[in-house]
Amino acid sequence: MSLVIGISAFYHDSAATLIKDGVILSSIEEEKFTRIKHDKEFPRNAIEFCLSSNGITLSDIDSIIFYDKPLTKFERLLETYVSFAPMGWSFYKASLPEWFNGKIFLEKTLRKNLESLDPSWSGEQEILFSEHHLSHAASAFYPSPFESAAVLCLDGVGEWHTASAWIGEGNKLRKIWAIDFPHSIGLLYSAFTYYLGFEVNNGEYKMMGLSPYGEAKYVDLIEKELIEIKPDGSFQLNMAYFAFATDLVMTNKKFSDLFGRKERTSIDEIEQFHMDIAASVQKVTEKVVLLLAKTLKSETGLNSLCLAGGVALNCVANGELKKQGIFEKIWIQPAAGDAGGSLGAALISWYQVLGNERVLLKEDSMKSSLLGPSYTNDEVESALKEMGCDYSKSNCIENLAAEEIKKGNVLGWFQGRAEYGPRALGNRSILADPRSFEMQKKLNLKIKYRESFRPFAPAVLEEKVSDFFDFAGISPYMLFTAQVKGAKNIDNGSELLKKLEGVDSTIPAVTHVDLSARLQTVSKKSNRRFYSLIERFHELTGTPLVINTSFNIRGEPIVLSPQDAINCFMNTEMDVLVLEDYILYKDRQDKNKFKKYTTEEISGKKQVQEKRKISERELKSFGYQFTFILAVVIGLILPWVWKYEVSYIPFYLATLTLVLRFTFLKALLIFYHPWTFLSNILTYVKGSLLLFISYFLLLSPIGVFMKIIGKDPMKKNFIEGQDSYMTRYSEEFDPQSLKYPF
Repeated sequence: MSLVIGISAFYHDSAATLIKDGVILSSIEEEKFTRIKHDKEFPRNAIEFCLSSNGITLSDIDSIIFYDKPLTKFERLLETYVSFAPMGWSFYKASLPEWFNGKIFLEKTLRKNLESLDPSWSGEQEILFSEHHLSHAASAFYPSPFESAAVLCLDGVGEWHTASAWIGEGNKLRKIWAIDFPHSIGLLYSAFTYYLGFEVNNGEYKMMGLSPYGEAKYVDLIEKELIEIKPDGSFQLNMAYFAFATDLVMTNKKFSDLFGRKERTSIDEIEQFHMDIAASVQKVTEKVVLLLAKTLKSETGLNSLCLAGGVALNCVANGELKKQGIFEKIWIQPAAGDAGGSLGAALISWYQVLGNERVLLKEDSMKSSLLGPSYTNDEVESALKEMGCDYSKSNCIENLAAEEIKKGNVLGWFQGRAEYGPRALGNRSILADPRSFEMQKKLNLKIKYRESFRPFAPAVLEEKVSDFFDFAGISPYMLFTAQVKGAKNIDNGSELLKKLEGVDSTIPAVTHVDLSARLQTVSKKSNRRFYSLIERFHELTGTPLVINTSFNIRGEPIVLSPQDAINCFMNTEMDVLVLEDYILYKDRQDKNKFKKYTTEEISGKKQVQEKRKISERELKSFGYQFTFILAVVIGLILPWVWKYEVSYIPFYLATLTLVLRFTFLKALLIFYHPWTFLSNILTYVKGSLLLFISYFLLLSPIGVFMKIIGKDPMKKNFIEGQDSYMTRYSEEFDPQSLKYPF
């Protein structure tokens, strides 16, 4: 038996994965435990779940692997500072301390966190370090049903790569080309996300949802000024318009001047201009994806394609890629973003380090991406009693749920293992009737508390998908769009909501303004209970699909536990909640028993940090240190250096400190808190001064000198006359490289 833990952390979407003999046992994001959206901290809860749910400890693990190489990433940051200096002081000041506080010594940081998680851990295991895009590629290829495939990874940035292509064969992965920072299609998309007033790394899907409302009238301007795209799909950005390499924002004044408008704030109304911008950058993104895929097909001759990286979550681009038929088969990792890096890293260790052979499954090895925690009926009932709910139990819960949806009720659906990845796939979902247009507005405004323009996805019986959509095949992870059959547009004016009301469809609640839908196909094998619900709804209505949206509200991660589900249910206008075999009706609940929170409070949760507990060991150590500082430094050394008379006060305080250390330890907090506060101030002042000196007296002169002599190490300036911006690779992957964080 061989056990591997994969970890992704410290940037965004921290997660952990456990595999046993090549089989994925557990995988989940930290945010779902902490309720902090895109939580980047060490995934303590996720690792604890992976271990405890499988009855093992850290000492049982054979291999621990992190999803990228911190020192290579740090090298890229240093080169960025030098290359753009003297611009970039605010970015340097904000980012560098975080590196010296743990990231740069990542193995030590990981070991410290793992030891705190399991004090009995021996620490004997070696910690390995994958490469960021290698982790993405592994997460895409190894769980896929393909013996061999081309692999395309597109994201913001890893260590250096922003796009990379691989060939997967058997248990091997080989990189063939890549495009490096600062040129990134993912960061271009995020720059426009920022410009349109949405949150970077969180609002990209909102811009994608907005794009069908607009006309792609700015494509030529974007391609002329912001990005040059070669026939092979490689590209370079004109960095004169972007600030992401030098500042804490994505774009600059020149970018805004190009479009004649300042960036939108989150409270500004969305106008036709913003819709047209969204449509334009979506078209540019699709163009890059299609050209890169064509190049990959031409170079490899393979019939199957695997996708990963944040850009692979762009289901509109994926739908166009499938429609074009460049590859016969496409498989996309459902946890395509950084959370999926924990899975990819674990699989790299299993296949590339341990050298194990792949065992192919007919569909894939992701277990429908249902890899998180589950709760028994007893655990659910305990939560219901604890929270004072009125509930009942049923042996035919799927039938009851389908009947409630038919009545027009909005239903929270909680069953089985939680999903891994950003999509709710039928285990932590909000379900509703797709036949009602009013349902779309109700869900957005009264349930999800989100923007009214955003579409909802249909979950459709796999064998019925072609009856309603122009789509052949399966889409189990909601990562493709397809046209709705028989749908048409009615001219209903240019106002945002009027456009949505101008859709004529038998399933209007899941038909977007461009007459498309983001599909999830459901099979009996992949999710029996969810399939049974949809099947019963089909029997009742003749419609073999339901609305499926994630069980959360804006600003909150998808619910994980029964308590999360009950809280969300009671604080929205959902009508019915199903938790395993239990059903709750909103009108039967005593609402006074539940805390009412606003969307702002939920969004603000990320700012609330649990107060750190000071351990007994830490206080004892402080007792010795403070005694030494008082008696030796303040009592003896300072009077000798500054030539003043020795006072007995420091010695009295030192004696008191030592006595308290052995008799009443907690009393030392009287000294501990003010001393820590003073130390933090001094550290901040000293740190800021050192940062200022290092940036303006060391890095900036080097950067200016490089500009004077015409050096451009990051290739940030437009390069004329190149046929391609790809860097080619031919060497075989060396598993020994995983031993090093660089």
